[in-house]
Amino acid sequence: MKYILVDNQLSPEDFIRLKVETGFWERPVEQVKVALDNGLFNVTAVCDGKVVGMGRLVGDGAMYYYLQEIIVLPEYQGCGIGKSIVSRLLEYLKDNSFAGTNVSIGLTAVKGKETFYEKFGFNINSQGMSIYMDI
Repeated sequence: MKYILVDNQLSPEDFIRLKVETGFWERPVEQVKVALDNGLFNVTAVCDGKVVGMGRLVGDGAMYYYLQEIIVLPEYQGCGIGKSIVSRLLEYLKDNSFAGTNVSIGLTAVKGKETFYEKFGFNINSQGMSIYMDI
């Protein structure tokens, strides 16, 4: 399956559609717009002109980061899109952090998806899943 990743072009409408189509609740467009504007970085996966996946990086931009809304529509899962999204978010983090430092990256995995994130080095702990990464 051919798809492309697009940086920082996630629209509130696509955000809401992806969330609703994967079983999460709908949020008001105005709220989503503010959330996207205040995020650090986002990635969308586009296949045949349709946004089929997304991922966001939020945090303080220096020490603490959080992967948020890593979503791929069910019919597009298993094709490497989710892996590409997480890899791009982590690449952005490495390229835009203070060299020679250590950062903390957290996330909350949907039940049953923990092993997907473990492949990137995330470990389950009392707050969810996290890794510490040397930059």
